[in-house]
Amino acid sequence: MALRDFFGRLRGGGAAQPEIPSPAPAEAPPAPILETPPLLPEPTPEAIPAEITPPEVEAPAKTGWFARLKAGLSRSTAKLTESVVSLLHKRRLDDEALEELEETLITADLGVAASRRIVEGFRRTRFGKEVTDEEVKTALADEIAAILDPVAQPMEIIPARAPHVVLVVGVNGTGKTTTIAKLGRHYAEQGLKVGFVAGDTFRAAAVEQLQVWAGRTSARFFAPAKPGADAAGLAFDALSTARADGLDLLLVDTAGRLHNKSALMEELRKIIRVIKRVDEAAPHSVLLVLDATTGQNAVQQVKVFKEMVDVTGLAVTKLDGSAKGGVVVALAQEFGLPVHVVGVGEKAEDLRPFAARDFARGLMGLD
Repeated sequence: MALRDFFGRLRGGGAAQPEIPSPAPAEAPPAPILETPPLLPEPTPEAIPAEITPPEVEAPAKTGWFARLKAGLSRSTAKLTESVVSLLHKRRLDDEALEELEETLITADLGVAASRRIVEGFRRTRFGKEVTDEEVKTALADEIAAILDPVAQPMEIIPARAPHVVLVVGVNGTGKTTTIAKLGRHYAEQGLKVGFVAGDTFRAAAVEQLQVWAGRTSARFFAPAKPGADAAGLAFDALSTARADGLDLLLVDTAGRLHNKSALMEELRKIIRVIKRVDEAAPHSVLLVLDATTGQNAVQQVKVFKEMVDVTGLAVTKLDGSAKGGVVVALAQEFGLPVHVVGVGEKAEDLRPFAARDFARGLMGLD
């Protein structure tokens, strides 16, 4: 799906998030962190991570998105196709072959449920037949696309909400901050007024990254008054200011320190509880960012964050970093959550809307 077509749907509808119970009466509203959050000192060039290279110095894209997606999935393709093709090359699809195929797909991170569904599709349509290498790849791509198609949905931003609040969650290191920056740039290019909230207040690097990208994209930047400041209070002030100033979109970064799950859960719930005092429908989207290199661990992360907050969609990053791209299929089959965007590189244009057919054919190395 072309970027213009995807973002052209920004003004679609979206259901409000379920109401989260109000805090106990004894809890007082958070003290304002600041009225106009100050910018941090401009980081020196060497302090800016390579993954957030400023847009104006990025080299023009030399290939189309599908070519980059296919290249980014090349390790996953090799892992999957080499084993499957060697298994089924000029072999009849009998029970033994299908059982081995299921084991191979599970090993390629497609998950048990998705692998079983794909094999059952082969059993219905090709059982007892001898298949060529190309037929195997095409059939697998079709079966995978059928699993992915229902979850290939854009994250619809509704400017009429002024602002549409997106709470971005995930384990530290998955690419939350960079994903926020890239999404902010894309939406700003569509004419939306964007704000970034540096809610991961304990990580100075995350705050600096967002500051750099805010400057490059003309986004409003909301920083904590000091390291470790209350993230909920910052979010409260940022949303109040963004609403008064007519921002269209507010992207809120959060911490992802899972080593203390109970503390993180309380922090995320407090952020939600507090911003609902400004807008009862906020956050309008809760985007969970996953690192594809973690493979099946990404499945566990979805389970954990779904316990904490009402996750409304996924962003899967770093698909080019390992041979575990098949985990997207496992996620789609197990949770059915919308996969909004996928990333295959460090540049802003390497994060794009998720398209089921393109991903499935790219995963199988097909054009």
